[in-house]
Amino acid sequence: MILIDGKKIAAELREELKQEVSELKTKYNKVPGLTVILIGDMAPSQIYVRNKEKSANEVGLKSEVIKYPDTVDEKTILEKIKELNDDESISGILVQLPLPKHIDKQKVIETITPSKDVDGFHPMNVGNLSSGYESSVPCTPLGCYLMIKKIEPNLSGKKAVVVGRSNLNGKPMTQLLLKENCTVTITHSRTKDLKAECLEADIIVAAVGIPELVKGDWVKKDAIVIDVGINKTDNGLVGDVAFDEVSKNAKALTPVPGGVGPMTIACLLKNTIDCFKRAQI
Repeated sequence: MILIDGKKIAAELREELKQEVSELKTKYNKVPGLTVILIGDMAPSQIYVRNKEKSANEVGLKSEVIKYPDTVDEKTILEKIKELNDDESISGILVQLPLPKHIDKQKVIETITPSKDVDGFHPMNVGNLSSGYESSVPCTPLGCYLMIKKIEPNLSGKKAVVVGRSNLNGKPMTQLLLKENCTVTITHSRTKDLKAECLEADIIVAAVGIPELVKGDWVKKDAIVIDVGINKTDNGLVGDVAFDEVSKNAKALTPVPGGVGPMTIACLLKNTIDCFKRAQI
């Protein structure tokens, strides 16, 4: 079985992006800029944002983090986003989720101009992705897609099962696989016979948030399995896939941690650079 090393693939992608930023600097005499808005002091968000900043600096992006206390009012955040929308030195804007309850997530997402929406959450980017047009793609499914393509460059005609239907992962993942001419089944926790659906799949992407849901006897020989889940249990962090069991059948499998996670941040940098390039046209 091939262990899909997200850290290694992400490092390779960052190296390519670093080279690209250098070329863009030579060509345009400026570099892409990423601004992250962080509200509150939740530890996971702070760690994640710190990693984003470190990675952005590593590839040569201009990076800025704007911090607010969790008592900040919604109006302040929306006005700051509008200000960043108008700032030509900023290519990408990201508001770190989750947000405090008094701030409307949808309003925040829709205030970011679609051309600077590096998370790919704006309804216009969602619509463009599902229509097959150019768009920013949410970072986690984009990372999954790039890992799948490393293992199997030609996905045409493959049967794919996506477990989970969230706007963050399941739905955009489905669109990316459809674009590659896969036959895609989107499933979820209420699917009647999830095991039978998974057994049909050449590719399984599990993003449902249920610890070790996908068992060894759910996976046919030589399937590619991508585990997006990250669940805290008494036995430590586990994914949505029962790793030890599934590794006996799968052709390739991502570990948790060290699989999808590192790719998410690398794809955020890629999206920022792509936003910059589109703005130069």
